[in-house]
Amino acid sequence: MKQPAFGPLALRLQLALRANPLPAGAGVLLLACAAGLAWTLHANVELDAEREALLAARAARQAASPAAAASATPALQAAPAPAPPAGSLEAFYAALGPRRYAEQQVKTLFTLAAKSGLSLSQGEYKTAYDRNARVSTYQVNLPVKGSYGAIWQFAFGALRAIPFASLDDVSFRRDSIGDPAVEARLRLTFYLKDAP
Repeated sequence: MKQPAFGPLALRLQLALRANPLPAGAGVLLLACAAGLAWTLHANVELDAEREALLAARAARQAASPAAAASATPALQAAPAPAPPAGSLEAFYAALGPRRYAEQQVKTLFTLAAKSGLSLSQGEYKTAYDRNARVSTYQVNLPVKGSYGAIWQFAFGALRAIPFASLDDVSFRRDSIGDPAVEARLRLTFYLKDAP
């Protein structure tokens, strides 16, 4: 088989690479770093161009409405908050539970605990009201005891049965490794509205 004719420089390079492959690896790594740096610089240039276009568009909008530009101080201008979709606030308040039936929801929790095979001795309850949001909260802390799977079944069942509830915290404790029963504390919050 005939060997291809290389120039003296190519032949020396081949012999050097066969003797010590470390410079070849360093060269490949150096090329990869240079390509990454070039890509990063290119991306930064594009990002700067997009930023300048956005600033120019904002300046054009402010120039189009001189009353809005005059009322805002130049140093503290902020983008206006987007308007919520139509009906979203009504949908939020419609999803809240009625405040006067909060005790019935607690009764639902005790029923679900019994169906899941959990022992539920007593709970702690706390109410609060947020005037700004016009939302009442009813926080329930429940100590339960049972199997790990039954506790999660109870927690998810409670969230399905009471759609305006949130599971805020779950903590587990086991007396010994071999004990099949787990003690857990679940903190749920009901988000409620006053009756119209």
